[in-house]
Amino acid sequence: MKTYRVSKKPVFSKIENNKSEKLNKLLDTAFQLFTYQGILHTSIQDIVDKAGVAKGTFYLYFKDKYEIQDHLLVRTSYRLFKDAHRACEQSNIQRLDDKIIFVIDYIIDYLIQHPTILNFIKKNLSLGLYSEKLSELIEDDHLGLKEIFLEEVKQRNLALFHPEVTLYMIIELSGSTLFSSIVKSEPVGIEEYKPILYDTIRKMINEK
Repeated sequence: MKTYRVSKKPVFSKIENNKSEKLNKLLDTAFQLFTYQGILHTSIQDIVDKAGVAKGTFYLYFKDKYEIQDHLLVRTSYRLFKDAHRACEQSNIQRLDDKIIFVIDYIIDYLIQHPTILNFIKKNLSLGLYSEKLSELIEDDHLGLKEIFLEEVKQRNLALFHPEVTLYMIIELSGSTLFSSIVKSEPVGIEEYKPILYDTIRKMINEK
């Protein structure tokens, strides 16, 4: 009698795909609820009901709604930087300080046009480059803004004592101030604030 070997791989793949689909549903649903009604007015039950998954499934991935919020903050800000960097690469900009300013300007314009995203991220923009959770989100081997910045500082022989700290300070400065500038016009409105911010960035990079 002829025997057939039954492969377990398709079954395993189906299980993994199902888990991934449920996780993505939770993330997408929580993002919609958090951005439109706020985390304080969103319960875990709201999330699982709208996502169409069991409450136990939520706890397989997250301990509470604040943990899924942290995950979403990292994912959202990371994708912002990725899109901005991709647009910068297509712009044929040569100077490093111009590249960083292009990225910041791209993000500012996007957040102005998408106030719900701005309100969600608030002052947590730096999570998109500096977070322990980033390794879970990186989708390819494409070098990110941080890696490109460090490499170009080295190639251009820029006199930066600690390039990674410099970039962190630039992103933190931008992220912590642009929310107030856009939403509250504090200390000034964003259009008045932009040239001041960009002049400061140029001085921090100090490219001749």
